[in-house]
Amino acid sequence: MGNIISSKEVSATLRAKIRERSLALQENCGIQPGLAVILVGNDPASQIYVRNKQKACEELRFHAFEYKLSENYTQDQLLDLIGVLNKDNKVHGILVQLPLPDHIDEQTVIRTISPEKDVDALHPTNVGKIMIGDYEFLPCTPAGIIELIDSTGVSIDGKQCVVVGRSNIVGKPMAMLLLHRNATVTICHSHTHNLAEICASADILVSAVGKAHFITADMVKEGAMVIDVGMNHDENGKLCGDVEFDEVAPKTSYITPVPGGVGPMTITMLMKNTLHAAEMKRQK
Repeated sequence: MGNIISSKEVSATLRAKIRERSLALQENCGIQPGLAVILVGNDPASQIYVRNKQKACEELRFHAFEYKLSENYTQDQLLDLIGVLNKDNKVHGILVQLPLPDHIDEQTVIRTISPEKDVDALHPTNVGKIMIGDYEFLPCTPAGIIELIDSTGVSIDGKQCVVVGRSNIVGKPMAMLLLHRNATVTICHSHTHNLAEICASADILVSAVGKAHFITADMVKEGAMVIDVGMNHDENGKLCGDVEFDEVAPKTSYITPVPGGVGPMTITMLMKNTLHAAEMKRQK
């Protein structure tokens, strides 16, 4: 059985440092990091995420601005709200919870958020900065994964890394962060031929496809590290990842569980980005 990479300790250590820096910023400069979270509609999963972000703000002594809006809220109304928050000096980070209702264009919304307050790192300006390796913010889930890998003491340098999934939120930026750490990276997706064979070549395998039990034992090399980003529900309604955990774990050197693996790191990295945005404001 591979070593379980639990985010509990890694996240707790990071949060302690973030809280310390947050309190120092407040005491020395009178600046309290502020995060505005906007939720449009009643998606149950999104409501849980927003609630967890609120708790994290309380724990780290951040100012939380929460906007729960009707699913009938128009795109123009949402863009106007973002415009107000862009100008609010007490708000350092703006996060619009995705997915949005069908009548609202996600890319238009993302582009309206000031790049300096885009703590999800989805604005094209921030995406471009990540591409060239000169960035202020990193996407929360990929950044959290890098922290988890580093916590094991395993070097990414020179490793064969396979990322399954090519989303703008996880897959693409994950590949870039691994590349910045001198890994040799392959991105796989639904059109990839010989998927199992490519996955089985990975020293570090990251799965972010959103399909329950998608990664099976024949797709994993003996001694590989497996990072499971999936948040799915199985046929019994139980939360599970992309990885067939029980059959894959014995082959691995390290593996993340679901729940309790990557998930908690995402919110911790969001808090880190918000703190950094507040510190940038102080420097200006």
